Amino acid sequence: MVSFHEVLGVALLVVCFGAAALGFVAYRRGRAGGLVTQALVLAQTALIAQAAIGLLLLSDDRRAPDRLHYAYGAFALGAVLAPWFYAPAVGPKRLLWFAGMTFLAGALAVRAFMTGA
Repeated sequence: MVSFHEVLGVALLVVCFGAAALGFVAYRRGRAGGLVTQALVLAQTALIAQAAIGLLLLSDDRRAPDRLHYAYGAFALGAVLAPWFYAPAVGPKRLLWFAGMTFLAGALAVRAFMTGA
């Protein structure tokens, strides 16, 4: 289960940074298609799945060597979910919020990955 958590963590980094890049490009072009929105949703889903696997590992008494791992993981999850509360309801700025916070979540996930090994 620990190795699955690590593999999902690497996939999460790729998905977060890829979705953020797609979001930034779509914002610059002024239009977002289905691929962009689905990529951003995939990043959110991957972060939720990663947190769920982490909680399962924690319930099995398998703890990370550094407590900062939990903080960075929680902050990454909070960052990717924050636009649902704070982004404008409509318009291109909404896409920018989601892309920016997905990038931030990816950066925090990098730190979580570094403190978990």
